[in-house]
Amino acid sequence: MDRVGAVVIGAGAVGLAVGRALAQAGRETVVVEAASGIGQGVSSRNSEVVHAGLYYMPGSLKARLCVRGKALLYALCERQGVPHRRCGKLVVATEAAQHAALDRLATVATANGVLVERWSAEQAQALEPELACTAALWSPSTGIVDSHAYMLALQAELEAAGGAVALQSEVLGARFETGAPAVLRVRSGGSQGEISELEAGIVVNAAGLHACTLARRFEGLDAAHVPRPRYAKGSYFALAGRSPFRHLIYPAPVDAWLGVHLTIDLGGQARFGPDLEWLDADSPEGLDYAVDPARAAPFEAAIRRYWPGLPAGALQPAYSGVRPKIHGPGEQAPDFRIDGPAQHGVAGLVNLFGVESPGLTSAMAVAEEVLLRLQRP
Repeated sequence: MDRVGAVVIGAGAVGLAVGRALAQAGRETVVVEAASGIGQGVSSRNSEVVHAGLYYMPGSLKARLCVRGKALLYALCERQGVPHRRCGKLVVATEAAQHAALDRLATVATANGVLVERWSAEQAQALEPELACTAALWSPSTGIVDSHAYMLALQAELEAAGGAVALQSEVLGARFETGAPAVLRVRSGGSQGEISELEAGIVVNAAGLHACTLARRFEGLDAAHVPRPRYAKGSYFALAGRSPFRHLIYPAPVDAWLGVHLTIDLGGQARFGPDLEWLDADSPEGLDYAVDPARAAPFEAAIRRYWPGLPAGALQPAYSGVRPKIHGPGEQAPDFRIDGPAQHGVAGLVNLFGVESPGLTSAMAVAEEVLLRLQRP
């Protein structure tokens, strides 16, 4: 039976970042991925925004790891030539009743060490003349990144440190016994491929949408330590024609949802979303990623609150993503769960649950946290 020092399950942004960190720490590391390429799951279906850290409760993992991860991400982009732009973001109120939400957001941002500026409607409209608002919050450190180029850079640094990525390698389950290395059952070469066993001293479950389902197949891990997975779909629409905006536009937040926001890719194409659609699914298998064109109508209504000039019929279905949530509708969104031996009692195992937004931004800081959890008894 083959043996490696560490196995990371899932080659999305977080899995690659964790693999990179383990390899750079001197561990013999393999990142295993069921798909035929890196970043085919959650990491390929998002808005590619580099989040500043405005929205997350001070002291939470999301707040701390987003701010730290942002700095690490920008440094990697500069070092590796990853396309990105610190374009900045306006969070806008469209009525006086929303001004308190901007004030709360500014307070949270300041507590998290994030620079923001409270702007008048006139200041915001001087930057974006097509914008309709009554007040705004300016976040200069928010940006956009080519997410696939970012993941390729993580893979490059992982491999430069001696690590490897094994594609079409699906982990079917694992066995954990005290005082012995973990034994993983891995199917290689696709759905009809050969099944073999692999020993590892460290196992990190960074399987995204599949993390909870996979963890329930870990022998030796009490099921009480695995949350119930929930899935929420977010659809995006693209703007036909040239965008009049050069910066990201977000509405004032409502509850845990950030609203239908406007983002711009590195080519200048504007897109709107995501919305929020809870899915009645018990597993990630067979999720429907099709965008329903009928959802354009509520998108248009939401967008016209801050962009009254949106042309009729200008929205085109683009793509959708599904977030790996560990809470349900109406429940308060929990923090990232980075469960190491101190949480579940299984030596050498870290499970990553509910790592949704700002997971892309936070990836390298999540990796640092994983290494810390592995060092604790």
